[in-house]
Amino acid sequence: MPEPGSSPLQSSLPTAAAHFGAHVLGRAAAPTGTAAPPRPGPAWIPHGPTGLGTTGLSLAPRAAAPEPAAPAAPAEGRPLPGLYFHPVAEPDPVRVDEVSRRIKAWAQDEVQLFPEDWEGEFDGFSVGRYMVACHPDAPTVEHLMLATRLMVAENALDDCYCEDHGGSPVGLGGRLLLAHTALDPLHTTTEYRQGWADSLHADAPRRAYRSAMEYFVGQATASQADRFRHDMARLHLGYLAEAAWAETDHVPEVWEYLAMRQFNNFRPCPTITDTVGGYELPADLHAQPAMQRVLALAGNATTIVNDLYSYTKELASPGRHLNLPVVIAEREGLSDKEGYLKAVEVHNDLMRGFEAAAADLAAACPVPSVLRFLRGVAVWVDGNHYWHQTNTYRYSLPDFW
Repeated sequence: MPEPGSSPLQSSLPTAAAHFGAHVLGRAAAPTGTAAPPRPGPAWIPHGPTGLGTTGLSLAPRAAAPEPAAPAAPAEGRPLPGLYFHPVAEPDPVRVDEVSRRIKAWAQDEVQLFPEDWEGEFDGFSVGRYMVACHPDAPTVEHLMLATRLMVAENALDDCYCEDHGGSPVGLGGRLLLAHTALDPLHTTTEYRQGWADSLHADAPRRAYRSAMEYFVGQATASQADRFRHDMARLHLGYLAEAAWAETDHVPEVWEYLAMRQFNNFRPCPTITDTVGGYELPADLHAQPAMQRVLALAGNATTIVNDLYSYTKELASPGRHLNLPVVIAEREGLSDKEGYLKAVEVHNDLMRGFEAAAADLAAACPVPSVLRFLRGVAVWVDGNHYWHQTNTYRYSLPDFW
């Protein structure tokens, strides 16, 4: 199989801001009504450098740039066969070490996130490597920490409220609502305010949400903070749908599962790419339907990556875990292997849809903040795959090839 195209998403801010996508340049330079040339071969086979991040912000034709050096192979893990993705260079080890040190100190000392016997799992999550790979244009380590604290808080809530560290679908709505007030504060009377304020320290997820959001609000604009709250409400709605299906032992139709995953997904993470990058995409541009489509497709594709890489981990856990391969196999009468391979195709379609939507938007609205934000989302998509591929502590691939 041909190697996937390289994505030159390096760690310097000038480099990150100075490039954009080959799709964008090709669409913008083509005469109106000219279709892009079709890709040869099966849809799931990557064909050379095609990801966002391979040419310049300028939409005018120019001489071809030299091919970037291929990134070094990740230290561990292998990519999922047939998956459409763009490899990235190894994240800056100095930043990885510093973010890892700071986030563990925050988790242990500031929010008392986990008991001592969970320390190995926290270290195995490798969140420092994850966030540095996803945000190479962050101007400082403290900007990276904004994303890292929120990522850790979101995972703590998922584990403790929904998953394998005491989670349950029973009563989940009440727990999520109270945790959400750590992000979107309660406005109430003086008599009842203290009871709410005390509740924010009642468990690890709420302590983590409150602290991470406090740091975030200190750096974000008001519109960026409100955008994040909105996307976290989407995430919590997705948690509730999945919990409702678990309580009734319902296996959704494939389209229903994908609808749930559009809410229960990674969207809050790329949504904050401009805050972490030290700039702002104006609220009116973020709210455009075309931008919302780009963000939805990016979130959907990256979340199916999680379904695919975590497949064996979930099968080994107690109970039945819904993921896209399982739902496809059951609803479409396929074998486990056939369901899994079809889920890979669904991911690849979502990825190509994301890249096409981003290219169309960049050509239609070549505003510098829009182009930079789109590139940041594309970087996050690639970094998310890198982390899943290399995190062999958490993930292993099924034996389907």
